[in-house]
Parts: sequence; structure tokens; C-alpha cells
Amino acid sequence: MAAEERGEDAAGYAERPSPVLPGAVVWTKAADPSGGGSAVLPDGCMDLLWTEGRLFVAGPDTRAYAPGAPAPGRYVGLRFAPGTAPALLGVPAHELRDRRVDLADLWSGAEVRRLTARVDAAADPAAALELLAHERADRAPAPDPLLTRVVARLNAGHGVAETAAAVGLGARQLHRRALPAFGYGPKTLARVLRLQRALALARGGLGQAETAAVAGFADQAHLARDVKELTGMPLGVLLRVDG
Repeated sequence: MAAEERGEDAAGYAERPSPVLPGAVVWTKAADPSGGGSAVLPDGCMDLLWTEGRLFVAGPDTRAYAPGAPAPGRYVGLRFAPGTAPALLGVPAHELRDRRVDLADLWSGAEVRRLTARVDAAADPAAALELLAHERADRAPAPDPLLTRVVARLNAGHGVAETAAAVGLGARQLHRRALPAFGYGPKTLARVLRLQRALALARGGLGQAETAAVAGFADQAHLARDVKELTGMPLGVLLRVDG
């Protein structure tokens, strides 16, 4: 989903850019237990999430995640830019790939209980979660700026070999650096970022052939295959579900 600020939609979802965590997005959603949760599509990101009484982490996805019927209540999340969450969380991204993990499995249980109670008691849980992450980020190592360049180049449609050369790494070196930062290798990250470019174009009304060309697919059939493999749905069905 786009990172620009927008109002709450019909499903009770809203998001805004974080002013204190570069590249991060703060989002909120009111859960509707009467229906299944919407599929979460791969985007190269990791999220720190809160719902009353629980802090947990969503790792980087390689395929659509179907959450099932959520418990009633409000959910708040921080979606971190690709490659920026592992330093803050203190765990390599590939250990969380395609997983949802309680924060107490990563940090001390006593600390997580204290932090959970703090967010639970806040008048604005979204602001409290954002402050919690900001405080943690101040004590954590800074994300590797080289990997920020990798994300920018891959998201601009450059190939993996070309990107590796541009940042001064061999292909194997880049793969080794990518796993702990993104959760998977640069080829998978490039596919996921290209998927998100295509979805943004298609949601904006561009036809599928034009979307394929602009997003960097070989052709419309290539777009259709990638969308189905990464999301489990054809593009047309996915756009109707979004709508």
C-alpha cells in the first residue's frame, strides 16, 4: 500500500508517514471478526504490531499472508522500509521470513510486558508504538546505507547484477548481505518491489499491458504469472478485492 497519508477507508484502515522513523508508515485498523482478514501482500517490509495486550512482529513475506478472522479490537502497526527493521529488532530478517512472532520471543519477556502495558494504557496507541520504536532505534545500529541504495536501484527497475556492480559488491556478496536485511535474496526483493509497482499502477487505472511495460515485466503474461505466484490471485480478481 502507498505510504502517503490518507484518511480512514471503508474497512476502517488508515495510515500516515512517520515523522520520526525515516521511511516508516504508521497504520491503524479496526478488526471485523465477522469476516476473514484481508490478505497481506508481499512488499519487502516488516511490521511491528500492537493489539490490546500483545506486541508482535510480522516478518518479510514471500507470498500473500492470509490472517484469518481477527480478534475484535483495534490493531496498530509500524511498517518499516525494506532493510530497516532488523537492526531495531535485533534479529536477522531471514529468521522471521513468512512468520508472525510475539515480540517476547525476540526481546526479554519482562521488557515486552512493560512495553505492552505502556501502549495499552496510552490515549493514542499509534503514537505510543511509534515512540517506543523511535526510542529503540536511537539505541540500535543505523541501517546499512549501502542496502538503502540497493533498494532504490531495484525499485527503479535495475537488474540484480547491475545493482551489485553499482554498489561495489559481487552477486554472492550482495545475496549474503541481503538475507539478514530483507529476509531473502535480491532477486526475490526485486520481484516483490516490481509487484508493488505494478499494483500501484493498476490500482491507478492503467491497463494490464501498460502496467506490465511500465513496471518492468517482459510482457503481460509475465505480469500475470508473477501476480498469481506472489499473491495467489489473478490481477483482475485482486483489484476487485481491493475495490
